[in-house]
Amino acid sequence: MKKVFITVVCIGSFTATYLQAQSIPDEARKATGIIQSSAGGASSTVTAGKSILSQLTPSLGLSGAQQPKVLDLVTGFLKQKAGILPLQQTNPAAYTSKFSGLQGGLFSKLKTILTAAQFAKFLGLKPKASDVTNVLSQLFF
Repeated sequence: MKKVFITVVCIGSFTATYLQAQSIPDEARKATGIIQSSAGGASSTVTAGKSILSQLTPSLGLSGAQQPKVLDLVTGFLKQKAGILPLQQTNPAAYTSKFSGLQGGLFSKLKTILTAAQFAKFLGLKPKASDVTNVLSQLFF
């Protein structure tokens, strides 16, 4: 009887530890607002992208032609970032490396859509530190 009880306790403890470890990446995604939603295949990355666009449009004076292109780039970037976000907890160096590559790709594509003045303004919008209350932080951190 003791063996059965010990086995059950060990399995229960392992399961609880495993489930807790699996929730860490989800918590990180929730903190940045880029966790995928299962409701109808909709994704909060689109919502986060629209929120970012709503800040960039007046700040950069985005034209009607630029807005959908910037939204597509930002939304794509956020989806890719969501894919590497678990690394932030498990392998910070790999996360930093991959994030730098994603960010570099985003920035180079933005340069083709924005004017030089707009891109310079965009870089000036970078928050001093990562801030979950500032949606633009998702593009820089």
